[in-house]
Amino acid sequence: MKIQYTNDPFTYKNMDSDQLRSNFLVDDLFNEDHIKLTYTDTDRAVIGGIFPVKAELQLLSSKKEMSADYFTERRELGIINIGSDGSVTADGKEYNLVNKDFIYVGRGVKDIKFKSKSVDNPAKFYLISYPAHTSYPTTLIKAEEADKVYLGTQENANKRTLCKYIHPKKVKSCQLVMGYTRLESGSIWNTFPPHTHIRRSEIYMYFDMEKDSMVFHLMGVENETRHLIVRNEQAVISPSFSIHAGAGTKNYSFVWAMGGENQDFDDMDFSDLASLK
Repeated sequence: MKIQYTNDPFTYKNMDSDQLRSNFLVDDLFNEDHIKLTYTDTDRAVIGGIFPVKAELQLLSSKKEMSADYFTERRELGIINIGSDGSVTADGKEYNLVNKDFIYVGRGVKDIKFKSKSVDNPAKFYLISYPAHTSYPTTLIKAEEADKVYLGTQENANKRTLCKYIHPKKVKSCQLVMGYTRLESGSIWNTFPPHTHIRRSEIYMYFDMEKDSMVFHLMGVENETRHLIVRNEQAVISPSFSIHAGAGTKNYSFVWAMGGENQDFDDMDFSDLASLK
């Protein structure tokens, strides 16, 4: 498990591109037949990429970073399959996940395993975990069961579908709120106008991007913004002080996950566009 520290709303202003990337970007999520985990000090989230091709992979605790006998001893997690057909087994019960299916795994599940249905067309699982104070049931949410919200316009190049999976009105969790957003062809802007939410952090993972595509991800406080160039299957950590928005060279999708004090999806402090710099 890799440990990654972000910082305060002042220090980032003096960072160069490499320093910003090493603090806020997770750029190495997936490695064949490995589980790659990043532990961030931002709300103590864990970001993971699980890529089972030939082997079944088991999610284990890291004694050094987590001081736990098993991964969800004091945690909950959300998982999306962004690859081909696969399955997640939680304490002996197998859940089949096709592309864009989610599963919520609650605190106290001791044995979590991942596998693909086909070596030639493997699954690819993206994981977000936050600390949990109690247990809620493990729940599979199929892609067609997501709550959908349609936002933006073609004229503003931000026409998109927001798919909500883990949230208080759908799947009960301690603090995790999670889903993904898909931009329509010809649209490139996400989360604009931007916002912050002081009561929680947010993590974006961009995916379904073509090889040469990229997103210019905006971050920082609204009157002192910076940007990160983000490519396919890379994640950005947004502390509570930071806006999170971006524009891509083509349309794309991104998984969003939030954790913190408040689970109300609409708890946002919108930026004054006149103050953006």
